[in-house]
Amino acid sequence: MSGAFSLQGRKALVTGSNTGLGQAIALGLAQAGADVVCAARRAPDETLSLIQAAGGNASAMLLDFSDPMAAASVFEDGAFDILVNNAGIIRRADSVDFSEADWDDVMDVNLKALFFTSQAFARARLAAGKPGKIINIASLLSFQGGIRVPSYTASKHGVAGLTKLLANEWAARGINVNAIAPGYIETNNTEALRADQDRNRAILERIPAGRWGRAEDIAGAAVFLASSAADYVHGAILNVDGGWMAR
Repeated sequence: MSGAFSLQGRKALVTGSNTGLGQAIALGLAQAGADVVCAARRAPDETLSLIQAAGGNASAMLLDFSDPMAAASVFEDGAFDILVNNAGIIRRADSVDFSEADWDDVMDVNLKALFFTSQAFARARLAAGKPGKIINIASLLSFQGGIRVPSYTASKHGVAGLTKLLANEWAARGINVNAIAPGYIETNNTEALRADQDRNRAILERIPAGRWGRAEDIAGAAVFLASSAADYVHGAILNVDGGWMAR
C-alpha cells in the first residue's frame, strides 16, 4: 500500500490482539505495511498465522494488563511508532451487588493500564523527538450508561476523557491521540446477544446500517488513525457503529 494510508516502515504494538477486534486491527495494520507486535495474555498464535498468511510481518509479546504497569519498559528503545490500546475486560452484575474486586479488575485493565501504557509510549517518542500515534478503543458506553456493567461504563467514559486530555497535552508535540468507539460487532463477545432472537432483533432495529459490524470495519478505522492521512486528527472519538449513535 502506498500514499497517505501506508504504514510501511512503521512499528505498532496492538494490545489484546489474540482474538476479536484486536486481532482484526493487528491484521489490518500489517496489511497496510506495519511491523506489528501482537501483545496479549496468551500467545496470539492465530493472529500471527493470519498476518503471515497475508504476507505481513508480526511477532508476539506476552503482556497481562491486570498489572497496569505491564508495559512500562516496553517502549524504552523508542522503536514503536503506533500504539493501539485494545485490551479490555468486562464484569456484569446489578449495581447493588457489584463487588469491589470486579470494579478494580475492570478499571485496572481498561483505564489505568491504558493511561500508563500511553505514558510509557509517549515518554519514549518525546525523548527521541519523534511523532507517534495512539489509538484507544472506547465504546458506545463511552456515551451511554448501559445496564449491569458499572465499572465497564465508568472505564469507557474514562477512555474518552483521557483520549481528549492526552491529545490536548501531546498534539503540539507530534503525538496524535484518538479513539475508536465500536458499535455492535460480530465477535465471540457478542455471540450470546446474536443468539437471543429478541435482543438481536432489537439491536438491528436500532442500527441504521441494518447489520452487525464486522471486526474488519474497526480495522479500517485503525489504519486511518495510524496513518499520515490522520495527522491533523487529535482527540477524536470515531464512532464505527453503523449509525447507532445517530439514531
